[in-house]
Amino acid sequence: MEDTLQRFFLEIAYDGTGYHGWQVQDNAVSVQQKLNEALHQILRYPIETIGAGRTDTGVHARQLFVHLDIPKGRIQDESRFLHSLNSLLPPDIAANRIFSVDNEAHARFDATERAYEYHIHFRKNPFLIHKSWQLRELPDVAIMNNAATFLIGTQDFACFSKSHTQVYTNICTVTQAYWQKTDNGLVFHITANRFLRNMVRAIVGTLLDIGLQKKTPESIMDIISSMDRSKAGFSVPAHGLYLTKIVYPYIDTAF
Repeated sequence: MEDTLQRFFLEIAYDGTGYHGWQVQDNAVSVQQKLNEALHQILRYPIETIGAGRTDTGVHARQLFVHLDIPKGRIQDESRFLHSLNSLLPPDIAANRIFSVDNEAHARFDATERAYEYHIHFRKNPFLIHKSWQLRELPDVAIMNNAATFLIGTQDFACFSKSHTQVYTNICTVTQAYWQKTDNGLVFHITANRFLRNMVRAIVGTLLDIGLQKKTPESIMDIISSMDRSKAGFSVPAHGLYLTKIVYPYIDTAF
């Protein structure tokens, strides 16, 4: 059967407000569940999608790649297939492109870089509900950017990981971490080869403690070296978090 299957990468985007995260789970609606159901309906074949990563309840994705294996010849026209798929998907999930890849390509393990954003606004705005977190105090952005430089590099980030998470290592390589002022408020940008569960939300909470002068910029070094989650800051709400980019060495992920 494997010789008759062809592997595809599918790029999707979604508003995570109405879902209990990406991954299929019992007694809860997930993005993966809705995607698998729509793909099965079109292809008339049992589909198991593998995503580049997981997003938690309420987290959004501007770009997520999944791979799937389907019988050769089922997709004759990629544009028509996407049109059909999008007509079956709910309005808050979009399929943006699909393309064939080598049968050994893997959406999760082949990704070399992932990027997230966390959005914060300060004035009440009904159009940002579930899309950004309202913060009532103004943090010092310069101090937070100073502290963020200590995140760069290859380190053990256990202090920012959700407790009792089974992973083979807590070591990640962060290549970019900074705050940017916007018309609505602030956006935190972070890029790494991999992320631990809850890592970005815990980092943002820690940096906000520093920006609000509850901690010093240098304290982040002690927090990281402690490898103790209780030393870091609070986890900010999920609805301000966006997965924005996945990079692979063999495809152009810009869109």
